[in-house]
Amino acid sequence: MSHMVRHLLFASLIMLSARCVHGADALPLQFAGATPLEWSARMADSEMTHLSDRLAWKEGGKATWDYAAGLFTLSLLKLNEARPDARYLPFVTNAIGSFISADGTIQTYKPQEFQLDSFNSGRTALVLFQITQEARYKKAADLLRAQLNTQPRTYDGGFWHKQRYTNQMWLDGIYMAEPFLAEYGQLFGNLIQSGYSPFSDVAKQFHLINEHLYDAKSGLYYHGWDAAKIQIWANPVTGASSNFWGRADGWYAMALADTLQILPANHPARSDLLAQFKKFSAGIVKWQHAGSGLWWQVMDQGDRKGNYLEATASAMFVYALAKGVNDGELSPDIIPAILKGYNGLVTKLIKTDGGRVSLTQCCSVAGLGFTGAHGRPRDGSFDYYISEPIVDNDMKGVGPFILAGIEVQKILDSQNRSKAAP
Repeated sequence: MSHMVRHLLFASLIMLSARCVHGADALPLQFAGATPLEWSARMADSEMTHLSDRLAWKEGGKATWDYAAGLFTLSLLKLNEARPDARYLPFVTNAIGSFISADGTIQTYKPQEFQLDSFNSGRTALVLFQITQEARYKKAADLLRAQLNTQPRTYDGGFWHKQRYTNQMWLDGIYMAEPFLAEYGQLFGNLIQSGYSPFSDVAKQFHLINEHLYDAKSGLYYHGWDAAKIQIWANPVTGASSNFWGRADGWYAMALADTLQILPANHPARSDLLAQFKKFSAGIVKWQHAGSGLWWQVMDQGDRKGNYLEATASAMFVYALAKGVNDGELSPDIIPAILKGYNGLVTKLIKTDGGRVSLTQCCSVAGLGFTGAHGRPRDGSFDYYISEPIVDNDMKGVGPFILAGIEVQKILDSQNRSKAAP
């Protein structure tokens, strides 16, 4: 298909979606020859085959209790709800369950590191407990939950991202910890001390991030905050880092979408989180690349030399926005932007080679402080963010791509059903 033909088809798609939102035609059923749910299944099948048992713990092996594996396995369980497949649960049980002993001990987990990253696989454990009722999954979740009882906090009550990241809050950590803490509280209540509310603690973390890292001019969030204002990457006045890294904002968008699904409707902080989500969604759409529907590695820097349209953040944004619409948190007016983003993922960043489906242009890793993959300081600069490796099929992109397909499919099904109703 020529570039011109593809462009015209894409333009037609967006016009069609806009007409649907405002009450005319039905939405398209497929993107590049398959439905969103079929794309999610193709990606899941491809990565399960490719990874085999490499995520599972073995004595002397290399697998660790890892947040990216938690994200991928959680996406498989969500896909199994939408499109049941007998292979998904055994894969997840092998990948996550292999770490968890009968007494709830978690192999390779080190609570003394106080890593918020450790909680993300705990979300998979919570779902596995609900499915299987195996006590070891509840005990593992209890072990993780206990870490937060003594998690170091900033002067105003924010969880440190890790022990080694003294006095720092990152957007990444909100996704890792808050949906877990909220779901644990939903399932098991307040099991700590009288007067403690897990939902209020969750809300406090979002409030602090919003207070310290939101930039009203751009509508985006800076990556991290140093309460001590002494890190090389921190603004000496505000303590915030200096750039809007796509995946960091993606983590935060997903955290808002997932937590709002759990937070009780009558909780007093719900309106604050919902207001955050609405204003942030406007910022996300504002910085969407007009031509492709995707988002940049450094979100507000466009085609500045070295910047690139990045897959993990783009998938996260499509998922979070679509989920927000499906859950009634965000306006259906953003459906055209969601479909534009999803179409960009499938047509610009997905490649197929035989049976392998690949998500390209994934930033491998990025952070603040210490040194990066090439030994350069992780100073939060534009040059730093574009220096990290670009890879295919990073699980931090694959998981959100699967989740995005599930949510986009719900939008299409809901809109088309409403158009077909007499």
